[in-house]
Amino acid sequence: MLGRLLERLRESEARLRCVRQVLPPAMRAHVRGGVLDEEGWNLLVPNSAVAAKLRQCLPLIEQVLLDEGWARVALRVKVQAPER
Repeated sequence: MLGRLLERLRESEARLRCVRQVLPPAMRAHVRGGVLDEEGWNLLVPNSAVAAKLRQCLPLIEQVLLDEGWARVALRVKVQAPER
């Protein structure tokens, strides 16, 4: 079970490295990879403004992932409250 969790975490990180190259430079530091499961992949952002811009980039992100050989999964943008 732990092995599968680590595998998903590594895949999420690898997908994010692939995706960062196509994000606008000002957004790159604000997007983090989240949960990757059978239902899809979460992209975590700090606020709704970044979320709105990222949603505009989703078709490009999906295409880049497919071009790099990643399996198609649903992409979800989630606003995550800052840690305190």
